[in-house]
Amino acid sequence: MSANSEYQDIVYTVDGAVATLTINRPENGNKFRRQTALELADALRRLRQDDDVRVVILTGAGDKFFCIGGEHDPLTSVGYGTVLPIIDVYQLIDSIPKPIIAAVNGFAVGGGHVLHNMCDLSIAAEHAVFRQVGPLVGSFDAGYGTWYLEDTIGRKRAKEMWLLNRKYSAEQAERMGLVNEVVPGDRLLERVREIADEIAARSPLAVGALKAAFSARHNGVAGQARMAHDQQLTLYLMSEEAKETAAAFAERRRPDSSHFLK
Repeated sequence: MSANSEYQDIVYTVDGAVATLTINRPENGNKFRRQTALELADALRRLRQDDDVRVVILTGAGDKFFCIGGEHDPLTSVGYGTVLPIIDVYQLIDSIPKPIIAAVNGFAVGGGHVLHNMCDLSIAAEHAVFRQVGPLVGSFDAGYGTWYLEDTIGRKRAKEMWLLNRKYSAEQAERMGLVNEVVPGDRLLERVREIADEIAARSPLAVGALKAAFSARHNGVAGQARMAHDQQLTLYLMSEEAKETAAAFAERRRPDSSHFLK
């Protein structure tokens, strides 16, 4: 197992084909501040380019908090009056062609709730708690926090979460489709690793194409470009047709159409 020591707010480790990103601020409820979001975004960009990593696990340090949202200290907050880097994190989670599994080890609240829901799968410890608090604390997420939650649990339930700000147990979350599986807390990371290893054994091109297809539904031309360039173009460039066409251009001759699909 290798670990990246460049980061202050997160722990980044790679073990075989599986990388783990851990928000390492348990004394602050694993809230993300601007620095946390910048580090998560940087790590996700690195992981996108790492061909050896096929699956990513996202979790929080300790056994009480997954993440309870953004920090609102004026000196360290996610950024008042500036571009919020947590949106970059959400976009990267949604767009990189590798499944990201949330290991929800405790409270997932506010922006932390959005964070787990943006992941491709969510596995929860039995003691995990899920909650949206926006209007209760004078905040809201009218983008990823609403669109993707509606996709996950349906329109009425999503509005219920945002408007009533109730707490939901892991068992309730599983029943409403908010998480995929609930396991004992002391088995959480072990179980998530089992699932990650299972996915890592699948075809990475096929998995990436499926993830891009889900992402493209919401992301318009950007999502379509990921499908076209990351998947289809990659496969096409390996084809005999592409090789023959490029060779013919370089040799200033007409391509041999027998290499083309009929």
